[in-house]
Amino acid sequence: MLPGAVSVGAFISVGRSLERAVARVHASEALGYHSAYVTHIAGRDSLAVLAAYACRSERIRLGTGVMPIYSRTPVASAQTIATLDEMSGGRAVLGIGVSHKVTVEGWYGQPLEKPVRDMREYVGIVRAILRGEDPPQGERFNSSFRFMGYEPRPDIPIYIGALSPRMLRLAGELGDGVVLWLCNPDYVRDVVVPEVTKGREKAGLGLDGFDVVAAVPSAVTDEPEAARARMRGDLIPYFSLPFYRAMLERSGFGEDIEGFDEGMARNDPEAAVGAISDAFLQTLAAIGDVEGAEATIRRYQEAGATSPCLGGVPGTDFDATLEKLAHLAGA
Repeated sequence: MLPGAVSVGAFISVGRSLERAVARVHASEALGYHSAYVTHIAGRDSLAVLAAYACRSERIRLGTGVMPIYSRTPVASAQTIATLDEMSGGRAVLGIGVSHKVTVEGWYGQPLEKPVRDMREYVGIVRAILRGEDPPQGERFNSSFRFMGYEPRPDIPIYIGALSPRMLRLAGELGDGVVLWLCNPDYVRDVVVPEVTKGREKAGLGLDGFDVVAAVPSAVTDEPEAARARMRGDLIPYFSLPFYRAMLERSGFGEDIEGFDEGMARNDPEAAVGAISDAFLQTLAAIGDVEGAEATIRRYQEAGATSPCLGGVPGTDFDATLEKLAHLAGA
């Protein structure tokens, strides 16, 4: 990415229909969007979904946003992303994160004890494999794997999902980019960019070329309050996860968390959801008419997000939103 460049992308994950998602990627490419990211949830495999996207697109960048490192060994990730990159003609991005204790232990049967250490080791091994080097040996992850008779693109981008200052510094030090979720423009400006900068400086690098991918819940709609109400319900899991809670407190929304906790303690989910403030949603999400949604996305850009990426809001027409905000993709 060129110094100072800003590219608008989209998070296009699969709901009920893979074919519909593939069509959405095809349409997004035609509209000029720079990238399409897939979240890794309790559904279809994210990297396999990107392979489907690669078969129906030609230019749009394709990345995981993000895949938990404990779901695959470093070797499996290196092999899969190299194959996807080849399939897509050099358009792949490996976005990886640590996820959360409940997921890592409950889904993958792995302990989550030292996430920053684990991420450092994981990235080091994947990079070495892609470059044809001997992988470094770590405490958690080890491998002697090397490709035989196959040379992948050695500089396939690796992005790190990060929320905390320590992981953000690691992303700056080792990654080609960082992937953010629930990080509003103020947090991007005041925490993300300064901490990433420290990591880049440790590596002897500047910010030029480093990609800050910020997921922006977006909906161009005549009923913004209804859209925000639906989004509140979708935020319940995140307000219950320690990594997100810590980030939200750093963002200045401790009162929202307190109100949420009080509602949940009374076994009153409606009160808990209602504690998620309008101020939080209005700062985070691009919901409203075209001008209002565009203004929010511009705030992300001004804060330092080099790739603000639109994401859907439940109960709204995401395809229409992508069409109505497509002019930003070429801005």
